[in-house]
Amino acid sequence: MKILVINGPNLARLDIRDSSIYGDLNYGELKSLIEISAKAHGLEADIRQSDDEATIIGWLHEAADKKLPVIINPAAFTHYSYAIRDAAELLTSPLIEVHLSNPMSREEFRHTSVISGVANGTIAGFGPNSYVLAIIALKNLIG
Repeated sequence: MKILVINGPNLARLDIRDSSIYGDLNYGELKSLIEISAKAHGLEADIRQSDDEATIIGWLHEAADKKLPVIINPAAFTHYSYAIRDAAELLTSPLIEVHLSNPMSREEFRHTSVISGVANGTIAGFGPNSYVLAIIALKNLIG
């Protein structure tokens, strides 16, 4: 089964971001980890990244039309993009929200997720393993 993994703004630049928050992997290494983990669980991951809100909305529309399960790291859009939330709400397949860091242990403005209310669950704070855990959770949700 195919799943869609959507990554939001600045994730393609992990190699120059604060490693104490985001870990030591670059984006290519993160993609490889996701691909390997998905394959190990019998899934095919279509992994995408955009800094553009409209592009992410389009991908969510595509997933809704194709009934694809989604793992999303909305990054900064987590806290304020009602447009991404509304697009995510259109999904009929499972949706897992992921974060490398734990937003609740960071600045107060990061404590709110407008996406969580339409996701089946949120996995955060485990670095790249947040994606591995999300793949396991998604696999269990889709059977």
